[in-house]
Amino acid sequence: MALEKRIAITLPAGPRVQDTIDFVVASEHAGFTDAWFADGSPPDALTLSAALSQRTSRIRIGIAVTPVFTRTPAVLAATANALEQLMPGRFVLGLGSSSHNIVEGWNGVTFEQPLTRVKDTLHIIRSMLRGEKSDFELKTLRSHGYRQMPLESPPPIYVAALRPKMIEMASELGDGVILNLWPKSALAKMLEHKAIGAKRAGRDPDVIEVVNRAMVLVTDDKADARNRFRAAFAPYYATPVYNKFLSWAGHESVAAEVREGWAARDRARTTSALNDDLIDEIAVIGSAEECRERIAWNAKCGVHTNIIAPLGGNAQEVQRTVSAFAPGAFEF
Repeated sequence: MALEKRIAITLPAGPRVQDTIDFVVASEHAGFTDAWFADGSPPDALTLSAALSQRTSRIRIGIAVTPVFTRTPAVLAATANALEQLMPGRFVLGLGSSSHNIVEGWNGVTFEQPLTRVKDTLHIIRSMLRGEKSDFELKTLRSHGYRQMPLESPPPIYVAALRPKMIEMASELGDGVILNLWPKSALAKMLEHKAIGAKRAGRDPDVIEVVNRAMVLVTDDKADARNRFRAAFAPYYATPVYNKFLSWAGHESVAAEVREGWAARDRARTTSALNDDLIDEIAVIGSAEECRERIAWNAKCGVHTNIIAPLGGNAQEVQRTVSAFAPGAFEF
């Protein structure tokens, strides 16, 4: 059976908890099916998910993603257990390696063996959610003697992935794959690796959900929007994880310029490396119709859930962008 095509709002809706609650309640009332958090910075996504469970009744709440280095498997399993009980069938736990900046810079934790760490975390959480007593000595993690109440229907666990090995592992072992900040020309080969991983496990690739966070701005000023994207995301592509991904995606010279500009502490050089053509491959910028066409293309090519993440910095821009994808305004 074909998976449903979904449009999601992105969370949090700013630093105030009440703003996020109000936004999700209004979005559910408007007919949106999904709300997906970014995690790592305040307000805490997993805590806010518990609050939202008490204010909503239908909308699916997903985490895209929580870093596996900053919470232990036992903590994540206990949290997922509680959230599934609070909103049965409406919670998705997304796991990812995150980046050096967040893991080492913000949290003071060593960022090493990210693929193995994600895989080990997924394996242990799955066992804990089944109520099995932990007895693990894995490459990156260990746990002994932990047990929690099993869930009749544990929540699905999705995995964030950029390059081949992580994409294949995500579709082989996870329940879904989460993508982010990819150039349009890279999607086909990313999905090829999704299929490789799924077939390795004897699974049908078409039943493994692909979730994508799309940076979108409905605007009449594309030049300004591109500059906003440069300022916000050039530092992402300077980190080792995203820099290697950009190179793998076919933009080796841009990746090198971003990396060298960042190393030289030359912000202007770093941001200017992201040329207009590349930004137009990654971001979704333009009129409402242009933005809808691009998201429809994503869905046609294999993205099941598109998270609409507005690039806009003020309430009017955010509202204009989200409204372009509201039920009734946009149909796949």
